[in-house]
Amino acid sequence: MALWRAYQRALTAHPWKVQVLTAGSLMGLGDVISQQLVERRGLQEHQTSRTLTMVSVGCGFVGPVVGGWYKVLDQLIPGTTKVDALKKMLLDQGGFAPCFLGCFLPLVGTLNGLSAQDNWAKLQRDYPDALITNYYLWPAVQLANFYLVPLHYREGLSTTPVSIPPEL
Repeated sequence: MALWRAYQRALTAHPWKVQVLTAGSLMGLGDVISQQLVERRGLQEHQTSRTLTMVSVGCGFVGPVVGGWYKVLDQLIPGTTKVDALKKMLLDQGGFAPCFLGCFLPLVGTLNGLSAQDNWAKLQRDYPDALITNYYLWPAVQLANFYLVPLHYREGLSTTPVSIPPEL
């Protein structure tokens, strides 16, 4: 509980910084989980540079973009009723998520050293499956997020999978 209270105090004092760092931390944690539990790399084969790339993407792109989007979304659809949450989820998943994913995937490709041509080919190949996979999980998560989580906590959360391995 003390850690949670410290987080709340930091969030109140420095909301933007804390939200950006939260997004980066979640992205890094997601990559560690992906490498260790999904890919079963083990500590010797863990790609630290990949984890640091995901932390950087979280702090430099996901946190600021998603945090800003949630503020805009709450201005477009004010309120916290179930109907408001449903409207927010529909706009988020129907409008924002496809655009966000279309920016996120090439950014990660670029940071992983792909050429512009390879990155474009990868985006064309992977985007449809990534978007469909997004729709298996995130509409339900976002519905709960928009209904249950206050905006000041929500801004650091992501609308896309926490970590996307380079091979996706």
